[in-house]
Amino acid sequence: MAAPGADPWDLGVIGGYFLLVMAVGLWSLRRRGGRSLSGYFLAGRSMTWAPVGASLFASNIGSGHFVGLAGTGAAGGIAVGGFEWSGMFIVLLLGWVFVPIYMRAGVSTMPEYLGRRFGGGRIRLYLALLSLGLYVSTKISVDMYSGALFIREALGWDLYGSVGALLGVTALYTVT
Repeated sequence: MAAPGADPWDLGVIGGYFLLVMAVGLWSLRRRGGRSLSGYFLAGRSMTWAPVGASLFASNIGSGHFVGLAGTGAAGGIAVGGFEWSGMFIVLLLGWVFVPIYMRAGVSTMPEYLGRRFGGGRIRLYLALLSLGLYVSTKISVDMYSGALFIREALGWDLYGSVGALLGVTALYTVT
């Protein structure tokens, strides 16, 4: 018997999503100004606060939101979505406040800003390691598990195989 989610339409949607993400990445790489580090990651430092804030909010959404918030919403009701709606406005506000400060200072990360503001490399290293450790132990682990749950339900794969596939795809587009 085929896996519950092995419908060709499901596979087509998932494959189309990955092709779309890859196409957008390649398009942005070929754009004028996309050849340098600043041009690719920071859009040549020419964006205003609104698209930067929207990008911060959109890049925060992951499989943990789709699996976790959907389950919490099913159990507790639609009010769970209020947290995400208010979060969107706060992230936009933070973009409006801090992006001009970062652009004036010529930096792109909080550790870089603190290093320039307070001098020395120790605070940069400390904050970078702290952020990386917290991100890996809280966000990435949850996203990997919930993403593997989605793949298991959609394609009928083993949970560990799903984690391996997620890691492989992530490694592929990160290295690319």
